Amino acid sequence: MHTPRKRFGQNFLEDRAVVEQIIAAIGPHAAERFVEIGPGLGALTSPLLQRIEHLDVIEIDRDIVQTLRSAHPANRLTIHEGDALEFDFAAVGRELRVIGNLPYNISTPLLFHLSGYAGIVRDAHFMLQREVVQRMGAQPGTAEYGRLSVMLQYRWSIDSLFDVPPTAFRPAPKVWSSVVRMIPYRTLPHAAENETLFADVVMRAFGQRRKTLRNTLKPQLSAPDFDQLGIDPAARGETLGVAGFVRIANLIAARGS
Repeated sequence: MHTPRKRFGQNFLEDRAVVEQIIAAIGPHAAERFVEIGPGLGALTSPLLQRIEHLDVIEIDRDIVQTLRSAHPANRLTIHEGDALEFDFAAVGRELRVIGNLPYNISTPLLFHLSGYAGIVRDAHFMLQREVVQRMGAQPGTAEYGRLSVMLQYRWSIDSLFDVPPTAFRPAPKVWSSVVRMIPYRTLPHAAENETLFADVVMRAFGQRRKTLRNTLKPQLSAPDFDQLGIDPAARGETLGVAGFVRIANLIAARGS
């Protein structure tokens, strides 16, 4: 039996009912192109391969890689050994359906990394810490709303599907998990002229949550700028939706500041 490794954040899903619930939510079809992040002991891998023709998986644990190679023929399962944070999803193809029980310790950077490939992704289904899923889909003005919410909602439609108890895993984590569905927008509802600038504005706004936008975005925005934008300079970043942040970034970009 494989011993879960803390440095890889391994919590192996073992509840078959939960596995079936996830597979049903995904709704796989034979010819679709799937990529699984962190297959682990194959809780999702094996049932997926019963429904699809081929599966690509990304796995960093060498022992698990060997186990997977022994269990599945190479023409059905392609194993990419390495760190998912450095993986080039474009090398697999387009219209990707991405799935995974993501390690809690790297879930946020993984979500940001995948967002860079949103143009070639059809959808993504992930098991994550429930608190992270709540932050992903949080609305302005709530305690959970923050940088992660804005940056993901800029590019994805996010839907929390169902919760999973700690007892579904080995070892059992100390927190509940949730399964989330992410579908990339084919046309962005609110498009930033300069996405790097947009990301910088969001980071500044949430860098010190208790400060007002007047302070966090100084000297990028003046009082007349806030008037032009129709945004209260005394408001905090957590009150502003994606559209508001895009308007700010686009104003700054337009004047080349």
